Amino acid sequence: MKEMYPKNGRVILHVDMNSFYASVEMAYDPTLKGKPLAIAGNVEERRGIIVTCSYEARKYGVKTTMPLWEAKKLCPQLIVKTPNFDRYRAASMGMFDILRHYTTLVEPVSIDEGYMDITESFEFGSPIEIAESIQKRILEQLDLPCSIGIAPNKFLAKMASDMKKPMGITILRKRDIKAVLWPLNTNEMHGVGKKTAEKLTTIGIHTIGDLAKGNEIQLKTLLGINGIRLKERANGIDQRAVDPESIEEFKSIGNSTTLPRDISNQQELFHVLESLADTVSVRLKRKNVLASTLGITIRYKDRRTITRSKKLANPVNHKDEVASFAKQLFLKSWNGDPIRLLGITGYELVEHDHAFKQLDLFSYEKDAQKEPLLKILSSLREKYGKNIIENAGSHNVDPAHKIGTGTSFNKDFLRSFPQKKEEEE
Repeated sequence: MKEMYPKNGRVILHVDMNSFYASVEMAYDPTLKGKPLAIAGNVEERRGIIVTCSYEARKYGVKTTMPLWEAKKLCPQLIVKTPNFDRYRAASMGMFDILRHYTTLVEPVSIDEGYMDITESFEFGSPIEIAESIQKRILEQLDLPCSIGIAPNKFLAKMASDMKKPMGITILRKRDIKAVLWPLNTNEMHGVGKKTAEKLTTIGIHTIGDLAKGNEIQLKTLLGINGIRLKERANGIDQRAVDPESIEEFKSIGNSTTLPRDISNQQELFHVLESLADTVSVRLKRKNVLASTLGITIRYKDRRTITRSKKLANPVNHKDEVASFAKQLFLKSWNGDPIRLLGITGYELVEHDHAFKQLDLFSYEKDAQKEPLLKILSSLREKYGKNIIENAGSHNVDPAHKIGTGTSFNKDFLRSFPQKKEEEE
């Protein structure tokens, strides 16, 4: 399959969930399928706004950001639900875990979309076969539809994923740009909003093709450095790498490694988990965050992959704590068969300054001993700034390990997640 991949370029996928919130509600309650459904804030009030809606609702003209009263007027039989963000975050976690089965280079950009660099993923098949496999797994395991764009860079992949919805797969090559992209109006281009499109019309730029041929001096005068960047995008130029460390509120920080041989010795596997925990700890501290939920990934020699995760009483980022919880999860999940890959992932990240620690009988005494020192540190930070004194661990060098996890995730997560219990496959 390696010959199906470019020798010098990259193969990037953009995976975009279709009508995400509405689709999650339909997966949770299948009786909603095929019906006009909208997710809206302030459902009891006429001034509520549509957050998203199903494709059945869109046929009546219902749109995102439309006032609820107007949507009801267009579609009197519209079913309206209030957002359930815990449910959506659980679905997002499941979706991204599936993506990480194919590559460690996964970059979430919002709760329902992300980029993947599959240049080195030829063992899973051709790019189109990987896209089809991803789409099928997300549908079968999560009961959620998605569209996927395949391209040599992030911009083109994003444009491609928007071209066929729902459940589309689109390949967009650089040689297709003139015929496919250039005839489109600038407001259909990723990165160009309504106001920017209006500004571009003042210098005679109406289509993406006009922008691709635009005068750089004019563009820079009008839009600053963004004008030059947009012209590059219009010509299919985008050098941005897929960055797994690009942290969003919902993002996870993880680390996995393929073992040099299939291993079934528990002590050896514990050593691997300790090494992974060290890497995850460094990355958490570098981002100044703690993990509220910890997960492990186990892939057996037959490529069967499972993930397990557990909500923690207190957020963690210290390597000993990460390793300890990972080992506990591992022992509860491992069936004794030889293992090919191990991974640890921290989820539900919280900033260090906002982390809330619930003291229990075992940690109270230890924390009480630290209280005088903490008061001094707090006083110094208040006077000289919060970065005046930092933990030594936050300056550790990041060990060279892969990032990410694989999974086999089931749509039953929709029912188990709100209970805050350990997630089962």
